[in-house]
Amino acid sequence: MRVHSLNCGTMASAGAGEPPAVCHCLLIETDADGLVLVDTGLGTVNLKDPAGSLGEDFLGWARPVLRSEETAVHQVEQLGFAASDVRHVVVTHLHRDHCGGLPDFPDASVHLHAAEHEAALPGEGIYLNAAYAHGPKWVTYAGLAGDEWMGFAGVRALDGLPPEILMVPLLGHTPGHVGVAVQSEDGWLLHAGDAYFHRNELHDAGEWPEGLDQLQARAETDRTQRLANRDRLREAVRRPDGPVVFSAHDPVEFAGRP
Repeated sequence: MRVHSLNCGTMASAGAGEPPAVCHCLLIETDADGLVLVDTGLGTVNLKDPAGSLGEDFLGWARPVLRSEETAVHQVEQLGFAASDVRHVVVTHLHRDHCGGLPDFPDASVHLHAAEHEAALPGEGIYLNAAYAHGPKWVTYAGLAGDEWMGFAGVRALDGLPPEILMVPLLGHTPGHVGVAVQSEDGWLLHAGDAYFHRNELHDAGEWPEGLDQLQARAETDRTQRLANRDRLREAVRRPDGPVVFSAHDPVEFAGRP
């Protein structure tokens, strides 16, 4: 399978001395199941109605740039595909900067953890339902049943998708937050969503902006779970056979991806 890294939303607020944050999404070309998107970043609904679809609070602290050329649908088409070729979307969670492009792919099946679906559907608090008001074709996965993979429990394949794409529970940032593992031509990749924000959190390579810790603390729903899963990610990257792990927003990690 061929995997493309897409930045589907630049956000100017990333911490003192840091380059602007990205919304790192994956576009996967499968042999028999069409295109698969991992997260959508910001979409055309956000460009049309920024305040209504993102909220004044998000616009104020994240300062998204909102370029049409960064939307997933535009980048899919630039690669020579049609929006309808995206048959599946796997979302790490339903915060607004991860699912804003869902309305651009209305016929795609949208895969997510059942706990995330339950928490987000009312569209209250940190969730805004502008991205899923059209009624996506939800495919939910309940509980933590599944297999062990790279030190993670409850890992499972996804309905209608090849076994090279796996859902990896990484709960804590939200009730149903997950990572998505993809076996590419060069080995396993693990899109860790918002399980962490800064590369140094995994690699003991130095400090990271205090503001990112504060942002995580404001957003998290279970701190103990989140930190335990961050520890598992640290262990995974140290394994000789471990995956290449990256978060959704680290611009330096994004620059090093395919």
